[in-house]
Amino acid sequence: MGDKDVGFVGLGIMGRPMARNLVKAGYSVTVYDIVGTAVEELVTDGAKAASSASEAASDVPLIITMVPDSADSEAAIMGPGGVLEGTARGATVIDMSSIAPGSSQKIAAACEAAGVDFLDAPVSGGEPKAIDGTLAIMVGGKQAVFDKYQNVLGVVGGSIVRCGDYGAGNTTKLANQIIVAANIEALAEALVLVKKAGLDPQVVFDAIRGGLAGSTVMEAKAPMMIAGDFKPGFRIRLHQKDLQNALLTGKEIGVPLPVTSLIQQMIGSLINDGKGDLDHSGIANFIEDMANSTVSGK
Repeated sequence: MGDKDVGFVGLGIMGRPMARNLVKAGYSVTVYDIVGTAVEELVTDGAKAASSASEAASDVPLIITMVPDSADSEAAIMGPGGVLEGTARGATVIDMSSIAPGSSQKIAAACEAAGVDFLDAPVSGGEPKAIDGTLAIMVGGKQAVFDKYQNVLGVVGGSIVRCGDYGAGNTTKLANQIIVAANIEALAEALVLVKKAGLDPQVVFDAIRGGLAGSTVMEAKAPMMIAGDFKPGFRIRLHQKDLQNALLTGKEIGVPLPVTSLIQQMIGSLINDGKGDLDHSGIANFIEDMANSTVSGK
């Protein structure tokens, strides 16, 4: 069991390039996903295959999980055939999934009971930054464990910040997702407005991107809206999950989130229309439908 041995569970849109970057950086990566073709793809890139999360976690000092939601993380780590069945005392689990902070704390307690260190370390940046290895990583957990694995996180991330104890990473991610959702929705309103007013959205984008309204969200999502290309880098249904976790957390601690709630209703409508697997820039579709005008249309 060497320092560069890593188990990786979850090879979706984000997990696949993250695991690939670890392989490229010289780590010996054992991968598992419920989708066999995803595992085969990583094996082609130089990873080793496991038949379960438990097997991926055996004989490695570090296990990274990257799955869709709280229930998935709990099952992958704590459930039958999960990470804690295969890992040894003294190992570390880093859950990079975006889940409810309370779920991260529950997983942390189970890891501690098994003599295993834990970090919750959700990410932001979508598929492009996962591919580039420049994700923003928000971490919760003990400082000593964070220090030990900061270099590994640096393989997949550009900005890596410890935000506090267990659950702090995912609380920070909820804040991130509120801001991203509100940016996308405001951008959608603005571009639909200028389009229906007879302006070229590309010209407007070029005019405002260097001013105060300019943002990373605008740079990533305005071209998609202008092209009408909503191929997923981060799916609408996953943003719905994040906003739901934000609303539940707000309810628990007494923080009203009125704009978050409104955008969540928009997203719910899009999912009902069968658009849950579009990129979250597809929030524009809700505004386009109300205005009977598309940003990309003639």
